[in-house]
Amino acid sequence: MKFQQGYSQKQQQTQKLAMTQELQQSIQILQFNTEELQDYVETVSLENPLFEVVAPKIQSDLMQMHSGAVKEESFIQIADHPVSLFEHLINQVHLNYRDTFIREIMLVLVEYVDVNGYLKVEEEKIKEELNATDIQYLDALTLLQQLDPPGVGARNLQECLMLQTEQDDYAPELAYLLLEESFDAIAKRKFEQIAKEYQISLAQVQQILDYIRTLNPFPGASFGGQDSNFIIPDLTLVRRDGELVVLSNKRGQLRLNFQENYFNRLKQQADEETKIYLKEKLQQFEWLNKTLGQRKDTILEVGKIIVQHQAHFFEDKQGALKPLMLKDVAKQLEVHESTISRAVNGKYIETDFGVFELRGFFVNKVNDEDTSADEVKQLIASLVEQEDKRKPLSDQKIVELLAEKDQKISRRTVAKYRDALNIPSSSKRKRFD
Repeated sequence: MKFQQGYSQKQQQTQKLAMTQELQQSIQILQFNTEELQDYVETVSLENPLFEVVAPKIQSDLMQMHSGAVKEESFIQIADHPVSLFEHLINQVHLNYRDTFIREIMLVLVEYVDVNGYLKVEEEKIKEELNATDIQYLDALTLLQQLDPPGVGARNLQECLMLQTEQDDYAPELAYLLLEESFDAIAKRKFEQIAKEYQISLAQVQQILDYIRTLNPFPGASFGGQDSNFIIPDLTLVRRDGELVVLSNKRGQLRLNFQENYFNRLKQQADEETKIYLKEKLQQFEWLNKTLGQRKDTILEVGKIIVQHQAHFFEDKQGALKPLMLKDVAKQLEVHESTISRAVNGKYIETDFGVFELRGFFVNKVNDEDTSADEVKQLIASLVEQEDKRKPLSDQKIVELLAEKDQKISRRTVAKYRDALNIPSSSKRKRFD
C-alpha cells in the first residue's frame, strides 16, 4: 500500500462576516442595561467634546401620567437617602434613652444586627470587651428587643416570633406560650399533640397557627440599605381605547445633545489637523446617536411582539404566560436569536400593575404541548385554592385532575411546580376548622 502526498492549487469562494469594531460596539450597546449604557456613553463623551449626555430621569412616563401633582425632585430625594435598619435603630436609641452604660451596650449591639433584624454576636465576647455584667448585658438586650420593628434583635426565629407576639395586644391568648414551649410541634404541625397537651380544640390550634403565619420572620428586611438601585423601565405599557399599546419610555432614555455652536466655532478657526479631528468626532457622534436609536427601536419592536403574544397576562393583570421562545421572536423580526437575547436581558417594561423584565416572558412548552409551565402552575394553584382544606389534594390527585384537563405531567413535576409556588404538601395544608 502506497501513500502519496499531492499538492494542488484551488480557488474557492467563501462568505465570511467581518466583525468590525463598530459592529462589536453595536452588539455591546444593545446588550447593555440602562445603567451600563449610561456609563458607556458618558465614558465616550469624555473623549468627545461635540456632545453632552442628558441622563435618563428616574421617574417614568407611566409614573408621570398617574402622579401629575408629585414632584420628581422629591421622589429622587427620597430614593437617594433610604433609611437603613441600622440608622432606624440608632435614632431610636438616641431619642429614647439617656446617656448611660446600658445605652452604650445597646449602641454596640445595634452594630451586630443583620439586615434581616437578627442579632448575630458572641455574647461572652461583648461582655468581656465592654466589661459588662450579665445583668447589664441582659438589660441592654431587653431594651434593644423592644425597639421598632417588632422582633428586631432576636437571636433566632423562635425568639423573633415570641417578641412580636409579646408586643401584640391582639395576639391569641396561648400564642406566646405555644411558641415558647412547643415551637417544634408547631413547626411540624402536630395539631393533635398540641390540642391534647393544652386541652384546647383543633380549631383553636388552627387559629393560633394562622396568627403565627401573619408574623414577620425577617423584621428588618423591609428597610433599605445604604445604597438603593432603581430599575428604569425601557418600555411603558398603556391602555388606549381598550387596546394595549407599547411605548418607549422617553423619560428613561438618555439623550445626546450636540454642541453645535462649539462645533461651528472650532470649524471656522481650525487648521487641517483640527478639521480631521472634528470630522472624526462628528462621525463618532453620528454613529453613536444612530446606534442608540436602533437599540431603542429594537427593544420596542421586541416588546410589541411580547405584549401581543402574552396579551392574556397583561389584560388579566398577571394571567398565565403562553409558551414563547427567543427563536419565535427572532424569526418574526428576521434577526438572529442572539439579538433577541441581548434585547431582553436587563430590559424592563412598566405596567400599571408592576415592572417586569422582558426576559421573563419567554417560557418553554410543557411536554411539547402548546402549554407553558406558567399555565400549568396556575392550574395547580387554582386546584389547591378550590380544594377541601379538611381533605387537601395529594400530588397524585392533582396529576389525575390535570389529566382530565388534557395536561399530562408527572407527579414529580407537580411537586416541583407546587414548591415553586410555595404551596406546602397536602399534609401541611390540612386544616381543622
